Amino acid sequence: MSNRLYPRASITPKGEKALRGGHPWVYADELLSLSAAPEDGGLVDVYSTKDKYLGTGFCNSHSKIRIRILSRNTNDTFDGAYWERRLRYAVAYRRTVMGETDFKCCRLIFGEADGFPGLTLDRFENVIVAQVLSLGTEKIRDILFPALIRILREEFGATIDTLYLRNDVAIRELEGMEQYKAFYTAEGLGLRAEEDERAASAAEGRAFGTTAIIENGIKYTVDYINGQKTGFFLDQKYNRRAIRQISEGKTVLDCFTHTGSFGLNAAAGGAKKVVSVDISADALAMAQRNADANGLSDRIDYVEADVFDYLKTLSEAGRKGCPYDFIILDPPAFTKSRDTLRNAIKGYREINAAAMRLLPRGGYLATCSCSHFMTDTYFKQMLHNAAEDAGVSLRQIEARQQGPDHPILWNVPETDYLGFYIFQIV
Repeated sequence: MSNRLYPRASITPKGEKALRGGHPWVYADELLSLSAAPEDGGLVDVYSTKDKYLGTGFCNSHSKIRIRILSRNTNDTFDGAYWERRLRYAVAYRRTVMGETDFKCCRLIFGEADGFPGLTLDRFENVIVAQVLSLGTEKIRDILFPALIRILREEFGATIDTLYLRNDVAIRELEGMEQYKAFYTAEGLGLRAEEDERAASAAEGRAFGTTAIIENGIKYTVDYINGQKTGFFLDQKYNRRAIRQISEGKTVLDCFTHTGSFGLNAAAGGAKKVVSVDISADALAMAQRNADANGLSDRIDYVEADVFDYLKTLSEAGRKGCPYDFIILDPPAFTKSRDTLRNAIKGYREINAAAMRLLPRGGYLATCSCSHFMTDTYFKQMLHNAAEDAGVSLRQIEARQQGPDHPILWNVPETDYLGFYIFQIV
């Protein structure tokens, strides 16, 4: 231990308890001392007040999360071989749990859940979209990205021609990094630069910065340059499949439709009619194009409206005047901090109670939350309260979470963020 290369960080008993419990973060107020000032984004060894080694991680003086633990093994050396090993492990896991078809469109790296702090890597067929939210990971990206491309091509037979950086996220500034978007290129990888993509998209007759994917047998256009997050929400893949199998013959209201995925699955599952609602005209235009590409336009109408207002207007007609017997609620995260949780619960309760009041007895409700602050306990209690407000009972059909390509670490609650339920109204 005396020959360690990195500065020593001593942390509080509170911080020690969190690390021993398996959580990978040390907060600024848990750091007692540093033996030397490390370069921001550099490595430090973490010790308890009793001089017990607790792990090694990236340190950043700009961040409230002062240290992000990478390893608790003193034998690890954080060279190229280490990172290749971690990447290979993560990619092999996806190939196993997603299968050959779904491996083509999945999350390859899910940050801390894979031992890569602040890193998101989504695969959309031949395109990889990266988002880097921690400075330590930013500094090793030129080790990670070429290694990832080689692993995908040589070991898994994947065709990858584009890697795009969606680093247009405000949280980067809290880490002392700038926001930007760009094509990533490196010598010898043969990845497309911007001018290459412009030429390729023109030749192929598609919009610049888009790519086509197939999920659950449905075709989508992914706008990986301007779409939300990395361009498409992969975490609901199997939840969309679940609503598809109960949609036959139903009249479906798809709320917060975004690129139309739940509505498209309902229509593909045999729904009689689908109305998809979103406040974004751009999202609805993309959803309409997706419906056209799948030959489902005749069964889906798109409505530009605030979902809260739309449900309120429907409620004025009462349950007997509501044409829907299946309502899907897939809202954006209503809270991104504990400070706004109370208001978020109020919002979730309002839209869920409104949907429950509208549905006939025997109707179906699919509802979800995508914020880890809205824990399953809070979400279930909210649903109980909403059902009481609406004067109905809920028969649970399915309780689901995010797909296994977004793995949940039980000792890292931040990785457990998506709750999804399907009920029958009784």
